[in-house]
Amino acid sequence: MNTDGDLLHTVTADNISDARKRLGKTMVWGSALLCASMAVLQAAYQAEHISIGFETWRPILYAYMLWATALCLAQVIVNGEKGKRTLFVLPAALFVVSLVIFPLLFALYISFTDWNLASPNGPQPNGLDNLYQMWNDSFYWNALKNMVYYVLAVSVEYVLAFALALLLNAQIRARKFFRVVFLLPLMLSPVAVSWMIGKSMFEVRFGPVSRLIREFGGEPTFFGNPEIARFMIMAMDAWTFIPFMMIMLLAGLQALPREVLEASKVDGASGWQSFKEIVFPLMLPVSVTAVVIRIIFKLKLADVIINVTSGGPGGATDSVTSFIFREYRDRSNVGYGTLLAMVYLVLIVIFVTLLLKLVSRWMERPA
Repeated sequence: MNTDGDLLHTVTADNISDARKRLGKTMVWGSALLCASMAVLQAAYQAEHISIGFETWRPILYAYMLWATALCLAQVIVNGEKGKRTLFVLPAALFVVSLVIFPLLFALYISFTDWNLASPNGPQPNGLDNLYQMWNDSFYWNALKNMVYYVLAVSVEYVLAFALALLLNAQIRARKFFRVVFLLPLMLSPVAVSWMIGKSMFEVRFGPVSRLIREFGGEPTFFGNPEIARFMIMAMDAWTFIPFMMIMLLAGLQALPREVLEASKVDGASGWQSFKEIVFPLMLPVSVTAVVIRIIFKLKLADVIINVTSGGPGGATDSVTSFIFREYRDRSNVGYGTLLAMVYLVLIVIFVTLLLKLVSRWMERPA
């Protein structure tokens, strides 16, 4: 009987010669040097420092693919069986680099250029001019301020979603029917919601809600007043995504241990006491997850704003994403718009990182 253990997942050391290792390393470093040299050459050609180069960056892509292939092969040549296991992860990592890192580097380069699609000159380096323009752009700072309002609205959405989850978790009649009904907004595209509600029901001239208000002697100003317009954007976005938070909270409620809840009833705890002392503390991990994910979605808010108000009136409803979209679409200002997007990306990374750290510390605090 074999007592040496399961050898199926045991990787033995391969007898790899020094010449084979040198071959693998030569392949990697040679292809890497070729790729880097071609990239530097093309960058100098694009900057018009030299006259030798390529019309497009496609040869650099081919050189990168050559280096990636050589790197994968070298893992097997140098490390043998262990290298084969590396191939389960390495190609995916290289693919992510090609789809994320390279576009970010290219966007960083564009951020410091004057590139308007209406100009035949293409991107022209302009130093820090885009940063100075952003610093003095009151509309961009107003969009950032609006994002504070939009993110704070998540707290109200959480309360409503939790209330709906508690309702649908109770033993009410037609509970399954109401679960489906409350999930319907989540099944709709935000673009469809914006056209169905913002452009149809609340349209100033012919919308049924506006006409009803006129019948009672009022004057509808859903999107003419800055505060009301901002509230309407929040309401439409909340109507679409509250079901997302609700379904997560409902799943958490159904996973709660029934024994604890029944024990609290036996001890004479009221419904509010059970919720405050048992249900809400046990639901904190689910609640935090739902809120954090919802905030991440909220930071990308744009589609409803673009379709209903286009940021108006006077930028009162603009989010950063919708403002950047208009820089691209209306002004064809690729360089400045890309800089705004890069700055916003940095702000999002900092904000979400701090948020997750604060949430982690808050969850770990002693009761």
